[in-house]
Amino acid sequence: MDVIFTRIATKSAQIMGQPLAFVVSALLVIVWALSGPPLHYSDTWQLIVNTATTVLTFLAVFLIQNSQNRDGAAMQAKLDEIIRALDKARIEFVGIEHLTDAQIAKIREALEADIKADDKQSTAAPTVERLLARY
Repeated sequence: MDVIFTRIATKSAQIMGQPLAFVVSALLVIVWALSGPPLHYSDTWQLIVNTATTVLTFLAVFLIQNSQNRDGAAMQAKLDEIIRALDKARIEFVGIEHLTDAQIAKIREALEADIKADDKQSTAAPTVERLLARY
C-alpha cells in the first residue's frame, strides 16, 4: 500500500507542479464561467464547480503533504549524514528536527549570537545544551 501511494503521490505532485496543469485548470474554470449564461447561473451550475474544486483540493492536500514529508525526511537524513561525516560538526545537532519550534528558534538565535561574538577563546565548539544555556 505504501509503495503504491508513494508512486501516486509523487506522480501527482509532479503533474500538478507543471505549467500545463495550471493552464488546463484555468481553461476549465473559463469553460465553466462561459457555461453560466446558457445554464442561467443555476444552483446546479454553481454546485458543479464548488464540489469539483472542494474534492480535488481535499485530495491534493494529502498527495502534496505526502511528497513534502518524504522530501523533508530524506533531506534530514542527508544532513544528518553530513554532520556525522564532518570532523568539526557537532553530532548533537543530529535529530534536532524533533524539537519544538521554540527550541529550534532558540538554537538558531544562540548560533547566530555565537557567530557574531566570534568567541575565539574557546577551542571546543559548544554543544546544543551549552548554546541554549548560554543565551
